[in-house]
Amino acid sequence: MSNALGISAVTAVLQSMLYNIYAQGAPQYPDLGQGQIPVSAVAPDIIQKSLDSGSGDQLQVNLFLHQVTPNAAWRNVDLPSLAPDGKTRLRNPPLALDLHYLLTAYGAKDCEAEALLGYAVQFLHETPILAREQIRKTLANPSTTIPFSGLLATSGLADQIEMIKITPATLGREELAWLWTALKADYRPTFPLLVTVVLIQAQHTLLSALPVLQRVVAAQPNLLPPLPTLIEIDPPNGQPAASLGDNVTVRGINLAGATGITLGNSHLGIHQTLTPLINVKDTSFQFTVPPPQPTPTDIPAGIYVASAQAPQGPDVLSTNGLPLAIAPKITSSPATLASGSGITVTIGCAPFVRVGQEALLLIGGQEAPADPFTTPTNSPSFTFAKLQPTGGPVPVRLRIDGIDSPSIDMIKSPPEFAAPFIQVT
Repeated sequence: MSNALGISAVTAVLQSMLYNIYAQGAPQYPDLGQGQIPVSAVAPDIIQKSLDSGSGDQLQVNLFLHQVTPNAAWRNVDLPSLAPDGKTRLRNPPLALDLHYLLTAYGAKDCEAEALLGYAVQFLHETPILAREQIRKTLANPSTTIPFSGLLATSGLADQIEMIKITPATLGREELAWLWTALKADYRPTFPLLVTVVLIQAQHTLLSALPVLQRVVAAQPNLLPPLPTLIEIDPPNGQPAASLGDNVTVRGINLAGATGITLGNSHLGIHQTLTPLINVKDTSFQFTVPPPQPTPTDIPAGIYVASAQAPQGPDVLSTNGLPLAIAPKITSSPATLASGSGITVTIGCAPFVRVGQEALLLIGGQEAPADPFTTPTNSPSFTFAKLQPTGGPVPVRLRIDGIDSPSIDMIKSPPEFAAPFIQVT
């Protein structure tokens, strides 16, 4: 595949080959002038400025890349591949691009521009495909002066799986008029062409999956998945999130062989497997979220992806992943607070709040962010810019990365708010 220099390499090859064509053809047209006819690859407005100032060549051919578009045939060849965890990128499909050029001829006398353009069009007609060896030789020894020609030789253009093809393009009068108006240059005889396809692929190291050792195909008389599969995760007591120390129930199919469950959170950089499991059955099992710790080694609050581990023969299969929220818990808080401005409240919590996590304290409907901290803490402080009286005890909640501490008793019917409460007087 080509690297990021593939686009520039295509332009350099075409520019160099056109230069050679004019060097051979110019003697057959003595009226075209003396010496080599320059072939450039710049925007037409740059040439326009040199012509207006009188410093430019009267005879000149210019190759201008005016548009780059995705190649329709290659863009859906494949999807980005991911590891079984669904997050780790293995490889992306190549970036497939079509290059749209304007080939323009400049001449000061009658028929000169037409003659120059004729040579170019004939060359493109007779060279519909750029051969690989031709690309290598041209990039190794370009006929024109290219500032970084040595670097273009490493573009990999000659080695990509698709060969470079040149086809005429068609632009209507409105498109041409719009282009030349946008370029702020006077229109000259122009031949539009399409070069396809440049395949750009990252050269950095990526992960690669191992080959499959054995493929086993089996039929079953139902629609149930043949492999261990998770269906739902239920925190206890009807809560939407689990707390440290809770027993969580996992339901699914073919779970009898499950030996552990893995909790992953890419934002926090956590990938932890919990064992042993409790009450393992074919349709369910339970596990215990580790209890709070006196040091910041506990599992932080946040959203996790949970997947079970189930040995099958010499391998260990990972099931599909389901989201599991782990909520913070307020361990200590004041019963009453005085209203006013700049009121600071310190609470105890579990687990520790990590640096970089978003922490908010909500007293009823009043909210304040955590004061800055540089190390994990289980006693964050919060400063309310203006704390209003509540008229009675109201629920207090700690929100970490969008997960609220438990504040509703879901067992009672109807549910009702549960401790802790704070009254602002």
